[in-house]
Amino acid sequence: MGYRAISNIGLLCSCLILTACSSSQSRDNFSELANQEFESTVSNKPFIWSELNQAGEVSYLNDLIEDEQLNQLINQALSANPSLQKTMLTLQASLWEIKGDHANQLPSVEAGFSAGKSEGSDASYSADITVSWELDLWRKLATSEQASEKSLASDEALYQASRDTLVANVIKSWLAIIAKQRGILIEQKRLALLEANEGLILKRFRNGLGDLEALDEARTSTSQSRSDLAQYTEELAIAKRDLQLYLGNSEALEQIPEAQYPAVDIGFLQLPNQSLQRRPDLKAAYLAIEAADLNTSVAYKDMLPSISLSAALAETASSPSKALFGSPIWSLLAQLTQPLYQGGQLKAAAEVAKLETAQAFQDYRDTLFNAVYEVENALGQENVLAIQTTYTRDALTSSQNNLKQYEKKYRSGLVELSDLIDVQTTTFDLEAELDDIIYQHLSNRVDLGLALGLGVKQQ
Repeated sequence: MGYRAISNIGLLCSCLILTACSSSQSRDNFSELANQEFESTVSNKPFIWSELNQAGEVSYLNDLIEDEQLNQLINQALSANPSLQKTMLTLQASLWEIKGDHANQLPSVEAGFSAGKSEGSDASYSADITVSWELDLWRKLATSEQASEKSLASDEALYQASRDTLVANVIKSWLAIIAKQRGILIEQKRLALLEANEGLILKRFRNGLGDLEALDEARTSTSQSRSDLAQYTEELAIAKRDLQLYLGNSEALEQIPEAQYPAVDIGFLQLPNQSLQRRPDLKAAYLAIEAADLNTSVAYKDMLPSISLSAALAETASSPSKALFGSPIWSLLAQLTQPLYQGGQLKAAAEVAKLETAQAFQDYRDTLFNAVYEVENALGQENVLAIQTTYTRDALTSSQNNLKQYEKKYRSGLVELSDLIDVQTTTFDLEAELDDIIYQHLSNRVDLGLALGLGVKQQ
């Protein structure tokens, strides 16, 4: 009789499984589709990877510029930035949630003790221990745990992306402080020369050798330079405040970098072999697809029957000691449940899970296209800024040579003061322009490294 009951239960389970599976629709393998999308996208951009795949060891963002002070600022930001610390705490909470999911697969044990007394009777005491366990026949609980682990891995990748972005912002703010200081120095030299020219023009005007228009023009240039200098000074203060924000510190910076641009150790053709797969945001998007697919499997398995076992030991006695240490009565219960009708909730949940997997795939595509876009832009800027640096430096050299010639001619009375001032203005403009291009070039190197997935070296 027992074997017949077991056989009937097995037959019922088989029928229910077939019924549940027949209600499900075929599912796309979005993980494989994501791999195909990646290969297709990269193969359509051969000119990018042919330039980048020049061989080279794996490098890091904090390898771009070797500076002890900068490294200290990076370490401070990684340990004190509030946004990054919040993300880390969220990861720790997710880890505990996974441990909770794992506990669902293990038996649970509960113990109870109660005492009661009614009128006309002695006090009675009851003690019981119950052990319950849901059999994970269809690996629903295990699959749910795997989905949580994939989600955690995705969050960890996003945390790494946050670290990388933070370090990039610290480096760029540090470079901005250098650039603003250099801009102030150039403008101070310009202002000193303009003030000297204004004094000379004023002297000539008083001696009847100049006109009022030249004096007004000189004063206009001097006032404009003072205005620009005030603006550059405030921009330097803003750059310092930006760096303080990334450092998670409201106090003024104790040290600021010298007004000298650092050497960048990693050149354009020395970047490591890249395929974009090092980008943490791309990793996170791919892991999100896998997590969503596993959650879809769980949603379909919710339609399958579940079997749970429970065993209980109970005793009721006239004293606590007898209730706890007497001869308890045990009972064993096996329960088979199958969802039959819930108004379509389970089917709707499964369809929603499928759509969420499809959404995760589209998120991956969006992240992939954005990654390629960022690399292309950074590479384009790399080329343009390198060309601009060469030509602007040549122009500045020519202008400086021209200025020396005009200074000689002016002292010899061969050219007017206004002509000399025009050459001086051109020279200062080119010097400021070259300095700004160098800053943009250094900053773009950081953007390029970030776009290529150069992470943060663990200290």
